[in-house]
Amino acid sequence: MKHEPPAELNLPRPDAGLFAPAAGRAGRLLRVLGVTFGLAVAVGNTVGAGILRTPGEVAAQLPGVWLMMGAWAAGGLYALLGANSVAELGTMMPRSGGQYVFARRALGPYAGFVVGWSDWVSTCGSAAAVALVIGEYAGVLAPPLAPHAAALAAGVVLAFAALQWRGINWGSGAQNLTSLLKALAFVAFIAACVAWGGGGALARAGEPAAASSGAPLLLALTVALQAVVYTYDGWTGVIYFSEEVREPARDIPRSLFGGVLAVTAIYLLFNLALLYVLPVERLAGETLAAGAAASALFGARGDTLIRALTIVALLSAVNALLLIATRVPFAMGRDRLFPARAVRVNAGGTPTVALLFSAAATLLFLLSGSFNQVIAVLAFFFVANYAVSFTAVFVLRRREPDAPRPFRAWGYPFTTALALAGSLAFLAGAAATDTRNSLYALALLGLSYPAYLLVRNKSREA
Repeated sequence: MKHEPPAELNLPRPDAGLFAPAAGRAGRLLRVLGVTFGLAVAVGNTVGAGILRTPGEVAAQLPGVWLMMGAWAAGGLYALLGANSVAELGTMMPRSGGQYVFARRALGPYAGFVVGWSDWVSTCGSAAAVALVIGEYAGVLAPPLAPHAAALAAGVVLAFAALQWRGINWGSGAQNLTSLLKALAFVAFIAACVAWGGGGALARAGEPAAASSGAPLLLALTVALQAVVYTYDGWTGVIYFSEEVREPARDIPRSLFGGVLAVTAIYLLFNLALLYVLPVERLAGETLAAGAAASALFGARGDTLIRALTIVALLSAVNALLLIATRVPFAMGRDRLFPARAVRVNAGGTPTVALLFSAAATLLFLLSGSFNQVIAVLAFFFVANYAVSFTAVFVLRRREPDAPRPFRAWGYPFTTALALAGSLAFLAGAAATDTRNSLYALALLGLSYPAYLLVRNKSREA
């Protein structure tokens, strides 16, 4: 489907405010991205600090090799089912902006408003959290830097923002390079575990595990799968850049499926490598599972190794999160659900005002230290947003049956229904196991409607 550039915008009145159209002509995003970038942004946005620590949480709930590996395989299957449905939406609506675009078209501007704002705020908060880990770990590796972790984190954010300001070719090039370095670092770590391990849980994987049954096992599975699904979050990366992909009908599905399969392979091999080094009972409860394996292999040098691996892994995540965060206000600005100046794009294809908003929000979270609570509350929305996207497939199939769909979800409606059911089950589990933050999220959802009315009215006045 050919993308039509935004129409010319009129000059605003001097008093029109933030939601007035930007002066002059809205810039045009550049259609220059391919499958390589789609894979790089999926790996960069997904594989991060989570996989280094989550295996310990999963092992604590499921103290058996095959139960553990089954949970990670189930997470990959959920992501694959999701990619199957999202690929249909992404090729049907090749507009940059992510799941906001699907929610607005299928369920209306209010649903789009909730999905877009929650997505943007949580992405900026995640970028702040990731950058701070880089700053803290750099301080451990180089002690003179330790008192300046926040400043280092801010420097990382500003450096990637400056790089992206030059244009999408610079931003995508940085993503390709940092994601490649991340993948090579993980491959090297897995190879080291295989080369020098051998006394871990896999050596006695055939022994029966002392596992619970009935309700306790169901609760353990729920908690473990929640941690796993959180760790898989990020596989949708390419859909935030749909109108910047050269051949969206071909490259969006390839990027989604290829990204999910690549991440799943990394996660399964990484967990197998940990289990090749450590027994399950040693892995269980470890806050940094990869660090425990590295210490078992390399002694005191293991800590240095794993912190260096974390920094390499997280650099690509900061770049990916900033790229993604920038596209959401750009898309919302076109629909007057975000300040309309966010549609400004420079000659390099970067939405510069949206990038400024996103970098400023990330720095604000970083300097205030409030990102942990924000992420905890908005984590409820990330699977809710998936549920909205899967619902959008059903709505648009019924309402727009003749709309062009270059890719149609395989096995529809069963595969989409299964993905939706998995999302709803996750939300129910989250409400049961993290009631306080779930209630905060519901309260935020209730407050979002007055905020939406205010934004809509300001936009109409402008």
